[in-house]
Amino acid sequence: MQSDQRPSCRLCGASGLVSVVDLGASPPCESFLAEPELAAPELTLPLHVRLCTKCFLVQLPPLLDPVETFTEYAYFSSFSNSWLKHAETFVTTAVDRLGLTGSAFVVEVASNDGYLLRNVVERGLRCLGIEPSVNVGQAAREAGVPTLTAFLDPDTGAAVRREHGPADLVVANNVYAHIPDILGFTRGLRELVADDGWLSIEVQHLLTLVESTQYDTIYHEHFQYYTVATARRALETAGLAVVDVEKLPTHGGSIRLWARPEAVAGEASERMRAILAEEKAAGLHDSSGYEDFAARVENVRLDLLEFLVRARRRGETVVGYGAPGKGNTLLNHCGIRPDLLPYTVDRNPYKHGRYTPGTRIPIFAPERIAADRPDYVLVLPWNLRAELCAQLGYVADWGGRLVFPIPRLEIVTPDGEVD
Repeated sequence: MQSDQRPSCRLCGASGLVSVVDLGASPPCESFLAEPELAAPELTLPLHVRLCTKCFLVQLPPLLDPVETFTEYAYFSSFSNSWLKHAETFVTTAVDRLGLTGSAFVVEVASNDGYLLRNVVERGLRCLGIEPSVNVGQAAREAGVPTLTAFLDPDTGAAVRREHGPADLVVANNVYAHIPDILGFTRGLRELVADDGWLSIEVQHLLTLVESTQYDTIYHEHFQYYTVATARRALETAGLAVVDVEKLPTHGGSIRLWARPEAVAGEASERMRAILAEEKAAGLHDSSGYEDFAARVENVRLDLLEFLVRARRRGETVVGYGAPGKGNTLLNHCGIRPDLLPYTVDRNPYKHGRYTPGTRIPIFAPERIAADRPDYVLVLPWNLRAELCAQLGYVADWGGRLVFPIPRLEIVTPDGEVD
């Protein structure tokens, strides 16, 4: 890995970060294009992941302003059935684990469209969502979930605490990677949580990202990528201590960090110590675990391109399923455009009639697949494999196949059998 003297680490301030993988340049992954925008220039930004060799935080430079990205947002959590079930299960287990009663107060940061807090509302607990995106926050309010439109920083956290009191539980699911100001955001979390309260953070685990070459989850909205060790270092900057970690299957492999104010934290759990040992053995507590990552990324790219070119030469049709942000990293890095993938579909009506950023592939409603009966369906949200195999079972009616590009290219029947 080559040293780069220009960037500095946003966690510890060290300079001389080293390259992990350079994915070239691509547009912001959620900047879906309306048809009139196709004639206009399009912003692209470098997508070059680096490693701090002092604190070992893996990170992208902060090229995007979250205010521009998240004020109007294309992602609505409630369009994934498995994600709704995941949120419901979390609330049930958290209420039991922490003994939350009717007087408890729960805050979720980056609460999206209320997909999680609606379960808190149903249990009669007091709650508040903090969501920066105006459009999805409004959807949450319409669903009966109290929601503040704001970005979390120390001032926002202090203001919420003054108005509503400290939170017994603060939830921050899939947001801790989206924050360029780690230190300020973490202080905001500490302002929210009660002195004897709990913080739960879910974030993709860098261990699975590296081991399974899940490089499509690298995009400009993800400013950093966490091991348990680096997440612990980040939280310690605001007096929060990680005491337990759970492994989760979400997003191809995530972790749920349970943290508390240091004064009440106590000893770390055995499973946290076990996961830290796994990370160390994989070389993620130094630089050795990243040395072949770029080569494995290139293999994923070549395998997918070879499949698409071969299908085109044979006159076979391949269309996409899903238009997730991660899919746009994959499509742009591979240079896949409508000649190889004429369209993709998505359940989110917000994206219908729009085009993928950079690659400009049109997005339609899912019904288009049954109408066209393609030979192959390339599944871009590969992490929802079980859910989408069930949803796409009808593809078997005409002998169609599903294609999963990551962690390695697999062609399967809709019942999940590998060809």
